[in-house]
Parts: sequence; structure tokens; C-alpha cells
Amino acid sequence: MSDVADSVPFAVERKLAPRHTEVSENEGLRLLTLNEDGTFSIRLEVEAPDKYEAELDAMRIVTAALKDAGLSESGAPLGPPAVTGIDSGL
Repeated sequence: MSDVADSVPFAVERKLAPRHTEVSENEGLRLLTLNEDGTFSIRLEVEAPDKYEAELDAMRIVTAALKDAGLSESGAPLGPPAVTGIDSGL
């Protein structure tokens, strides 16, 4: 990931911007965080019936954003998604 152009994280963040919700903005959560080792973390909101589908949806969304930014899956291997909150609508 260290060989990725500086513009790539910004292109990814721009593509994912619609997934940055008012709640996450109010909580001060950044959509995309750049790490010192050249990797980054992405926080986004998805709607899904369960945790499994949420993880799959998140991976599809992030993979598409990376491809749009010019990265292949091998150029930006993704770690496992982590579901950190579930709104059950109750």
C-alpha cells in the first residue's frame, strides 16, 4: 500500500462520502483514516438485515470505491470488516 499515489485515499474518501452519516460526523468519526504504515481504515454505514450481510455489503462498497480510485484488489488487499454498531430499529 505504500506505493499508492497520495491522491488515492482522497479519491476513495470522495467516493464513499455519501456513506458518512450525520451520526458519525456528530460523533467526530472520520470516514477514512490514514495510518502511518500506508494503510487506511474506513468507517461507513450500511443497511443490512444482519451482521453477515452488513460485512458483505461493506466489502462490496469499499472494493468498488478502491477500483474507481484505480486500485485492484491485489493492490489494496482488504482486511476483515468489523461491525461496530447495530441499530435494530427498536
